[in-house]
Amino acid sequence: MLKDNDIILEMINITKTFPGVKALDNVNLRVQSGEIHSLCGENGAGKSTLMKVLSGIYPHGSYEGAILYNGKACKYKGIKDSEADGIVIIHQELALSPYLSIGENIFIGNELASHGVIDWQEVRIRTKELLKKVGLDEDPDTIVNTLGVGKQQLIEIAKALSKNVKLLILDEPTASLNEDDSENLLKLMLELKSQGITCILISHKLNEVSRVCDSITVLRDGATIETLDASGGQISEDRIVKGMVGRELTDRYPKRTPKIGDVMFEIKDWNVYHPDYPDRKMVDNVNIKVRKGEVLGIAGLMGAGRTELAMSIFGRTYGQKISGSILKEGKEIHLKTVKDAINAGIAYVTEDRKEAGLNLIDDIRHNISIASLGKISNNGVINEQVEILAAEEFRKSMKIKTPSILQLTGNLSGGNQQKVVLSRWVYAEPDLLILDEPTRGIDVGAKYEIYTIINDLVAQGKAVIVISSELPEVLGLSDRIYVMNEGKIIGELDKENATQEVIMSKIVASK
Repeated sequence: MLKDNDIILEMINITKTFPGVKALDNVNLRVQSGEIHSLCGENGAGKSTLMKVLSGIYPHGSYEGAILYNGKACKYKGIKDSEADGIVIIHQELALSPYLSIGENIFIGNELASHGVIDWQEVRIRTKELLKKVGLDEDPDTIVNTLGVGKQQLIEIAKALSKNVKLLILDEPTASLNEDDSENLLKLMLELKSQGITCILISHKLNEVSRVCDSITVLRDGATIETLDASGGQISEDRIVKGMVGRELTDRYPKRTPKIGDVMFEIKDWNVYHPDYPDRKMVDNVNIKVRKGEVLGIAGLMGAGRTELAMSIFGRTYGQKISGSILKEGKEIHLKTVKDAINAGIAYVTEDRKEAGLNLIDDIRHNISIASLGKISNNGVINEQVEILAAEEFRKSMKIKTPSILQLTGNLSGGNQQKVVLSRWVYAEPDLLILDEPTRGIDVGAKYEIYTIINDLVAQGKAVIVISSELPEVLGLSDRIYVMNEGKIIGELDKENATQEVIMSKIVASK
C-alpha cells in the first residue's frame, strides 16, 4: 500500500469528451515517486489523451476531474505550465526541428540568453553535458536530420533533462527504433529511475513493459480497468493482454492453412540508387518471387534496404537509376508511376502512415476511397452514396473506433489510422499487397485483427509481402522469408526452418 507522501501524481475522475465521443470516462491514476509506471491499453483506449490532459495540451477547463502533483492541485493552461513544474512529455512523433543543430533543438524555447543575446558557448557546454547523460557523444553543432531515429529519441530526452524534468512521459518511445536503440533507451530509463526521475511509459511492446515497469495501469475504452504491481517481475504479457482486451488472447497469430499457387509476382536483378547520392546503391541486384496465396516475409535490420525495395517497386516512389525487371503472372510489366502500380493490381502500405499514408485533415470516407475513385464514379462524377456505403462497411469490418466516417482521420488513434490505410488498399482489391511495418505502434488486439485481414487476402489467392522489424511477427505470419542486409538478399528460409537465431546469424555472417 502506497503512502500519500510516496505519490508524485494523482489523477482523479478525469473525464474528457470530444464531439460525439467520450475519450476518458472517470479515469483514475496514481503514480509513485521514482517509479516507472506504464499505461497500457488498445488503440483508442485513452492513454495519449490522458497524458495530454496531464501536460496541459488539453488545458484545465476542457476536462472534468482533478490533478494532484506533489500533493498540490494543478490547473495547467498549457504545456509551459506543466514543464515549469518538471513534467515533460515526449510524443511518439518526434518534435525536433530537422534543420537545426542538436544544441539549438535542446534549448529552443528555453534559450540560454542574456539581454536577448544567446550565449552559444554555454549552449555547447550544456549540450555536451546533457548528451553525456543520455549516452551520446555527438558534436552539439551536428544538424539533427543527419542522425538516426534512435539518436534523435535520445536528444528528445536530453531536451527534457534540460528542463529539470521530475516526471518524464514517454509515448511509444521505441516504436520506430531497432532492437539496439530500443535496448539503449530502456537502459537509460532505468538509469533515470536510479537518479530519482519518475517515468510514465506508454508502449504496445509488452515485453518492454513487463521488463522495466514497476506498476502497470490498464485502460480500456476510456476507463481505468486495473493497476498491476509489476515490481516483482511476475506480471506476464498474457496477463496484461487480458486486461487490455477483456479476454484471454491464447494465440497472437490466427491459424491459417496455406494454399499456395503459382508465382504471381517476380523481381529480377533489381538495383536502386539513393535519390540524393547517385553513387550510393540502396538495393543491390535483388531477385524475389511471391506466389498466389502466400505471405512472404522480408526480414532485416533497420537500414537493410527493405523499405527502399518496396517503394521502388511501387511506381518508383523511391530512388534513381533503377534497373531490373518486374514480372506479373510471367509477363513483364512497367511501373513508372503510382498509378501504373495501382492499375497493375499492386498496393503498398507505407511504414509512415502520418506523413505518407494518410491525408490527416480529410475525413475517413475520402481516405478510404481515394485509391479507388473508378469504383465509385460514373463519367468522372463520384457517387457519394456508394462511397459512403463502402466506407461504412470498412468502418464495421475493420472495427475502426469512430462515431462517424466523416470524422477527420487526424483525430483517430494510431491503430485506427492504420486500419483506415489498410481499408483503402483492401478496397482497391490488389493482387499483391506490400505491407511495410503494418503493426508499428499498434496494440495486440488490433494486431490480431490486421493479421486476420492478411489471412483473408491470401485465402482469396492474393499475395502479401510483409516487411517487419519484429522478428516474431515475420515468423508468425510468413510462409517463406527473405533476409536482407545492406541492400542484398542474403538468405531464403521456409517456415519450418526459420527462427530468430537463424535469421540473425545470416545477418551477422553477411557483415
